[in-house]
Amino acid sequence: MKCASLIAIAVTLLMSCDTKKDASSATTEKSPLSGTWKLVSAKSIQNTDTTVTAPVPGQETIKIFNDSYFAFFNHDLNHGADTASAAFGAGSGTYTLVGDKYSEHLEYCSYRGWENQDFSFKMEIRNDTIIQSGEEKIDSLNVDHVIIETYVRVR
Repeated sequence: MKCASLIAIAVTLLMSCDTKKDASSATTEKSPLSGTWKLVSAKSIQNTDTTVTAPVPGQETIKIFNDSYFAFFNHDLNHGADTASAAFGAGSGTYTLVGDKYSEHLEYCSYRGWENQDFSFKMEIRNDTIIQSGEEKIDSLNVDHVIIETYVRVR
């Protein structure tokens, strides 16, 4: 009889538990961009001129995504051994990805004139490769070109 009473109490307690999650605890879908990516090629197109901007010998660029933020880092590979070729650049901000429409809001940047700028791109995802292309335009800096950047996922 005691066992039946304990089972009845346990069943009642289990049935009274709310298994629904409120909106604040709901998980968001993981972005297909989440992770670390290495820039393997890039070009800038201005009018009819195309300039290859990456790879740059002795430098490396990575871009890191979580579900809503991105960050990029560019640095030289000589680790300060040659100060004349030392390079470092970085930036970060928020992004959205809807289908192949990718938008960035650059909040922080070592090139301060680029801060608080919005950019819209096309983002093509092919397995462990992403291709980001679109216009970068900042009137105050006289920047107006199309970029095509290719990244591979870092394992």
